[in-house]
Amino acid sequence: MTFTPPTGTALIQAVAHCQDITREHSKTFYLGSRFFPAQQRRAVWAVYAACRDGDDIVDERSGEAARAGLDDWWARTQAAFAGRPGEHPIDTALSWAALSYPIPLSAFAELHDGLRMDLAGHEYRTMDDLILYCRRVAGVVGFMIAPVSGYSGGERTLHAALMLGQAMQLTNILRDVGEDLRRGRVYLPETLLLQYGVTRADLERGVVTPGYRALMEHLSGLARDWYAQGRAGIPCLHGSARLAVATAARAYEGILDDLARNDFDNFGRRAHVSGTRKLMMLPRAWWELRSAPVP
Repeated sequence: MTFTPPTGTALIQAVAHCQDITREHSKTFYLGSRFFPAQQRRAVWAVYAACRDGDDIVDERSGEAARAGLDDWWARTQAAFAGRPGEHPIDTALSWAALSYPIPLSAFAELHDGLRMDLAGHEYRTMDDLILYCRRVAGVVGFMIAPVSGYSGGERTLHAALMLGQAMQLTNILRDVGEDLRRGRVYLPETLLLQYGVTRADLERGVVTPGYRALMEHLSGLARDWYAQGRAGIPCLHGSARLAVATAARAYEGILDDLARNDFDNFGRRAHVSGTRKLMMLPRAWWELRSAPVP
């Protein structure tokens, strides 16, 4: 069956709503999105807003309300992909994006599985647990954005997009240790806590011990390795999408720099990159893309 993407005033208003959500909740992602051509930019906002909608449900609700809300989000997402969006503006924008670009519903299915991990109070015993979570809640966003961008290189490029998304999620986790603790969540794997001699009591006291600092350095190093793998695929994106993704990646990796400057104290202060610093990163991102060979 062939579906017709939404059009008209409703779509314009829906996309504007998604733009507002992106601008409000992720200034870094929003900055990068501004370098996409207009049509692609609208699709990127729709994808971000849909992902954010699911994330807000698990962060802002609890118990049965959260489970019911996430079930409803997943049903709405599937309906949007089928060309039957509900009345919510995010659904309208996502339906248009999914019918305009080959965004895989399977990526949203993995995101749904990742959000369910949060609702289930999943315990992160090993690095494999953490890597799976990073893949599901952010890595797969690369699978959503690459088809909007257009790309060459096949699976190799998609793998790079996955690694870049995982790097951004691990950065989020390192930035938000204190905030997540207040929600009762600890994403740091038990095996690594044991390896570096960090206890749950240390975390709850908000103490940056030598062991904790070494643990943060270890995970920051892993995130930087993932960023490097992700950047290797950026030249395979088409057109100005390269600069859009490179800008967001550079700005996000800058969070790790700020975290290190603050001696990895992420209990009471949220590492960030100022708007001025983000703008200063643009020439470097542009030059790297200009000098990088297309694989």
